[in-house]
Amino acid sequence: MPLQVSNYSWQQTNTAVFISVPLRGVSVRDADVFCTENYLKVNCPPFLFEVFLYAPIDDESSKAKIGNNTIVFTLHKKEAAMWETLSLSGVDKEMMQRIREKSILQAQERAKEAMEAKAVARREDQKYTLDVMMKIEEEERKKIEDMKENERIKATKELEAWKECQRKAKELKIIQREEKLYHQEKQMEEGKKKLKHKCLTGNSASKNLATKGRNSENIFFEKLKEDSIPAPRSVGSIKISFTPRVFPTALRESQVAEEEEWLHKQAEARRAMNTDIPELCDLKEEEKNPEWLKDKGNKLFATENYLAAINAYNLAIRLNNKIPLLYLNRAACHLKLKNLHKAIEDSSKAYRIMKLLLRLIHPTKLYKMMLRRFGI
Repeated sequence: MPLQVSNYSWQQTNTAVFISVPLRGVSVRDADVFCTENYLKVNCPPFLFEVFLYAPIDDESSKAKIGNNTIVFTLHKKEAAMWETLSLSGVDKEMMQRIREKSILQAQERAKEAMEAKAVARREDQKYTLDVMMKIEEEERKKIEDMKENERIKATKELEAWKECQRKAKELKIIQREEKLYHQEKQMEEGKKKLKHKCLTGNSASKNLATKGRNSENIFFEKLKEDSIPAPRSVGSIKISFTPRVFPTALRESQVAEEEEWLHKQAEARRAMNTDIPELCDLKEEEKNPEWLKDKGNKLFATENYLAAINAYNLAIRLNNKIPLLYLNRAACHLKLKNLHKAIEDSSKAYRIMKLLLRLIHPTKLYKMMLRRFGI
C-alpha cells in the first residue's frame, strides 16, 4: 500500500494556486506527475499524493518544480476567484473513480490530438521538403538542358562553319582544275598552230626546190625530192583493248587460284545477302565481306568489347553461314559474357559445319592442307 501524503500546504490568489508537497528523497527521475483540469496526482514510491481540485485549472500552463525533497505546483485557475478549499468535499469512492477515469480519457484524447498534430506537422514538413527538392531538381534539370542546348547550338555552328570551309575549298579546287584545263587546251592549240605553220613552211620550200630544179635541169632533182619533209600525219584515235580483270594487278603477276577462291566466296556472300536488311544498306563494299567482318570482330574481342564483336560476327554469319570460325569466335564472346547456353549452341554449330566440310574434302587434299598448315 502506498503512503498517502497529508502534510502538504497550499496558498492561492485570484488567478493561481500554489501547492507544496514534501516528499523525502524525491527526484525528477522517480516522480510520476499526472495533472488534468480537475485532478492532480503524484506517484513517487512509496508515497502517493492525490487531490480532486475544487475548480478547473489550465493544466497546459501549470507547472511543477521538483527539488530539496519537495514538489511545488503552480496551478493557474481558469476563472479568477478564491477557492473555499483545495479539494472537493463530500466526494465518495464512485465519484473519485469517475473523475479518475474522466481525467485519464481527457489525457488520452489530448495525447492523441497531440500525436495527430505532430503527424500533420511532420507530413507538412515532408511535403515542404519534397517541394523544395523537386524545385531544386527542376532547376538542375533546366540548367543541364540549357547547357545541352548551348552545346548543341555551338556544335551546329561549328559543323556549319566546317561545311562552308569544305564547300569553299571544293569550289576553289574546281576553279583551279578548270584553269589548268584551260591552260592545257590553250597550249595544245598553240602547239597545233606551230606544227601546222612548220608543215606549211616545209611544203613551200620543197615546191620552190622542185621548180628551180626543173628550170635549171638540176641533176640532183631526185635526191632533193627524197630529202623533202613529208606531210604531217592525219589526226586519229587508236583503240586499245585490255583483258578484263577484276583485280588491279596484271594477269602475269596474279595468283589465279587464290583470286578464284576469293571471287567464289564473294559470290556466295552476295547470294546469301538479303538486300532488305537495314543494317546492310549503309555498308561499304569491303564491309560486306565476311572475312573483313571476322577480322573486325577479332579486333573488338581483343579490346574486350564483346557485344560489338558479337554484332560483327552476327552480320558476317548472315552474309555467309558456312564459315565455322565465325561461330567459334561468337561462342568465345558469349563465354566471356557468361552466356553459357549461347556459347554451347554456337560451338555445336561450328562442330556440325566442320564435320560436314571434312566429309566433302577428299582425303588426299585434306592431307596436303595439313602439310601446308604445319609447314611440312
